[in-house]
Amino acid sequence: MKFKIDLKIFLFAILFYFTKQIQIYAILMIFALIHELGHLIAGLVLGLKPNKLEIKPYGFSISFKVMPEDYNKKIKNGNLMEAKKIWIALAGPLTNFFAIIIVANLHNTNTFLNTVIMYANILIMLFNLIPIYPLDGGRILKSILHICLGKEKAEDYTNNISFIILIIVTFTASIAILVIKNIAIFLIIIVLWIMYIKEDIVLKRRKKICNLVGKTLEIK
Repeated sequence: MKFKIDLKIFLFAILFYFTKQIQIYAILMIFALIHELGHLIAGLVLGLKPNKLEIKPYGFSISFKVMPEDYNKKIKNGNLMEAKKIWIALAGPLTNFFAIIIVANLHNTNTFLNTVIMYANILIMLFNLIPIYPLDGGRILKSILHICLGKEKAEDYTNNISFIILIIVTFTASIAILVIKNIAIFLIIIVLWIMYIKEDIVLKRRKKICNLVGKTLEIK
């Protein structure tokens, strides 16, 4: 399995340090790792092999090897691989949900720490369930659409829905920034836009290549 670290994580750490939120950032990163372990365990249980683990400023990301033969195993209205992707994407938020339940039922412990841990897991769980690709919510949406409508429509609809949701989230977050004055919200919005733009560029490139290949075949 390949391992990669985004050096911007140190920039984020410095920003959170000077804004006196480094402890919150550390807790979020710890449970972001636990969240990703949920994805890893689900992938292994479903028979997939991990391909790459990345440490990013806003958490962790793990990808799995997808073999061509996996897409030949058909199920009703879709394929087995997309069904696996849905369960893998759900596993991360479910891991945070279980962590919330466990902490909520702890007694005679540090109440303040428990509260911080609970809020950290709630934040990670809800954030990842936003239907913006490539967040878990976006991945679930894309796989469901793939099963129901096919790959091409799934990519188009997911991209459009991600853009609309991102506009709504940005507007809501802008109000929150003015009220709370928290730099973390600003950074999260920037990260979401970077992820969306990257995926949008990849999608447009893929469409151009498909169109060129199609035109070439027509000429022949």
